[in-house]
Amino acid sequence: MLVRDAMSPIVLTVGPAHTLRQAATLMAARRVGAALVLDHDTTVPGTSGLGILTERDILISVGTGQNPDLESVGAHTTNNVVLAAPGWTLEQAAAAMAHGGFRHLIVVDGDEPAGIVSVRDIIRCWAPARAEPDRRRTALSA
Repeated sequence: MLVRDAMSPIVLTVGPAHTLRQAATLMAARRVGAALVLDHDTTVPGTSGLGILTERDILISVGTGQNPDLESVGAHTTNNVVLAAPGWTLEQAAAAMAHGGFRHLIVVDGDEPAGIVSVRDIIRCWAPARAEPDRRRTALSA
């Protein structure tokens, strides 16, 4: 199975000037654990203006006493992101996540964001396939 089969093609996008509270409110409303951060005004060499903000980033900020109404998304965005292609296998995506210690991958098709794939998305795809041999074993032993 491929990343394109598991990814969420509708992605929440926020800008670096949003506050963490604004981003958290949008993430909670959409019931997602990550938002794509697009900075169309980036002038930093070697960056694409593409980043990710996760629930963990917000939790760390609030947990260290920062005010989510004053903290900007840009100050907590991961900009050095690992990007996945829609044609990657789920095994490749899982390996990248395990190696990097993160739970979300931005999926790009060419130069454009195409979606986000999460550990949960991968588990949802793998769980039915992994459960099938168990069901057959149970049926045979009955």
